[in-house]
Amino acid sequence: MITAAQVKELREKTGAGMMDCKKVLTETDGDMEKAIELLRERGIAKAAKKSGRVAAEGLVECYVSDDGKVGAIVEVNAETDFVAKNQEFRDFVMDVARQIVEKKPANVEELLAQESIAEAGKTVQEVLTNKIATIGENMNIRRFERFETTGLIEKYIHGDGKIAVLVELSNGNSELAKDICMQIAAARPEYVKDTDVPEERVQKEMEILKVQAMNEGKPEAIAEKMVQGRLKKFYADICLVDQEFVKNPDKKIADILKENNVEVIRFARFERGEGIEKKEENFAEEVAKQLQ
Repeated sequence: MITAAQVKELREKTGAGMMDCKKVLTETDGDMEKAIELLRERGIAKAAKKSGRVAAEGLVECYVSDDGKVGAIVEVNAETDFVAKNQEFRDFVMDVARQIVEKKPANVEELLAQESIAEAGKTVQEVLTNKIATIGENMNIRRFERFETTGLIEKYIHGDGKIAVLVELSNGNSELAKDICMQIAAARPEYVKDTDVPEERVQKEMEILKVQAMNEGKPEAIAEKMVQGRLKKFYADICLVDQEFVKNPDKKIADILKENNVEVIRFARFERGEGIEKKEENFAEEVAKQLQ
């Protein structure tokens, strides 16, 4: 049986109508990914972003060394947005980002086991545990990435810690790097260029685009030709260099990079809580439970 919650989730992910969502969920026995694919084949929905619903609280933050050669991006989650505004919590997150730059941990587990650069004699895990005790909320270091380069690293924070971007360029200047960071924050690319997109992802998209064209009444031969044109739009959505420059839509990012003789090596874009479902509590019910 298809639930109202499933229909609601599919609507939020695709923007399709309620009855369309219910129909495809029924046809796919509640399989969310297959339902999204079916909606797209019928031209009812756009590609759902990989992030899904954004629900967790906390901060995303970046730290870049003074020489611009090493940088880190990190997400630290908390239970409420109130804690995200707490200066002690914000300082802790920045210390963690700096720790990643200076001590080069391989993963979160190794990071937690390192001696804290902010509090000598304590591990990062111990410092985190103390913060949980003093601030009064559960917190965790969810993920991070660390870049080291002979070129240039730049960062950008948007929305008071909602979105963070870290980018590595082959060369260039801080102003250009900031523009690229802001582009990534706003346009949400997933890859630098089309050759970075996994082949199976491209093949799957081509299959969907072909079905879309045939559902529009086009013969198979014509549909296959239409796929190639529509594939360019697909790359423009997910590949940085194929996107229109947000500050000047008459140019693509590839044009800006060529004019400045710069190459984007890699980037990381973290959005606070992306991909995490946060349990929605009914406040009245919670109070009633505690009074029982």
